[in-house]
Amino acid sequence: MRKGQHRFVAGFLLLPVALYLIFVIWPYIQTFGYSLTDWKGQSQTFAFVGLDNYAKLLEDDIFMGAIRHNILFLVFIPVITILLALFFAFMVNAGGRGRSGGVSGVAGSKYYRVVYFFPQVLSLAIMAVLFGAVYRSDSGGMLNGVLIEFGLVDENGPVEWLNEPNFVLWALIAVVVWHGVGFYLVLFSAAMQSIPRDVYEAALIDGAGRAQSFFRITLPLLWDSVQTAWVYLGIAAMDMFILVSTMTAGDYGGGPDHHSEVMSTVMMRNFLLYGRSGYACAMGVVMLLLTLIVSVVMLRATRRERIEF
Repeated sequence: MRKGQHRFVAGFLLLPVALYLIFVIWPYIQTFGYSLTDWKGQSQTFAFVGLDNYAKLLEDDIFMGAIRHNILFLVFIPVITILLALFFAFMVNAGGRGRSGGVSGVAGSKYYRVVYFFPQVLSLAIMAVLFGAVYRSDSGGMLNGVLIEFGLVDENGPVEWLNEPNFVLWALIAVVVWHGVGFYLVLFSAAMQSIPRDVYEAALIDGAGRAQSFFRITLPLLWDSVQTAWVYLGIAAMDMFILVSTMTAGDYGGGPDHHSEVMSTVMMRNFLLYGRSGYACAMGVVMLLLTLIVSVVMLRATRRERIEF
């Protein structure tokens, strides 16, 4: 490439790179700097405390519990969402038989794509309100109403889904899975449609069933899409701030008695409510490092040779 071409490309890249450094990289650097101080958030004067904030994090039972909850989300949200999305995508693309004996989706597959994708168009705020009504702890809640109708729950003692330590995390996982399955169904469906029908029909002629077609053909050829979905869902599981802070009890959520805390809710409470901004910045740095580690580990764990067709 000639010198003039280098200057031409550099001219186009200069502004985007400068904006990225100013609005993305510089805030990260500032956050790390503040995490080494006793900054209170409102005052412009603060003292350097070194790694004291990070040492306190190791003794903070609430924050360590929040990390455990994020790990629980990290394990179950990607696994359940991807498994359901793969199953539904396979059924709407290759789960049926065409009139000529070839491979096609199940009857009504076009309708199912719209129905499954519908939750994705709802904002997180609407989802929080919607499932707040579903999980209401009285007989007026939809879930409790159904259980009472079938005699599974006493009308005078309905389940408090979001105030019961044993249920609250699973209730939140159900919301995230319900919201995400449709999007990843569409993602996997788009990838499946690029797989030649001849491959499925050859397997059908050889006597392969639906399960064999899925595990021997569909899943290996969709592995790149599965890897991408795993990383995105892992990053979402490391956040969860909006749902937890909106749907659970307490200032910025986390109830009951910190049983639904995640790292982001503990961080925001320390930053905005307690005025421990330097300490909250240390939490933010830990969140960033853990998210990066999770992304790298997921990419490494799911890496495999690309299969061409």
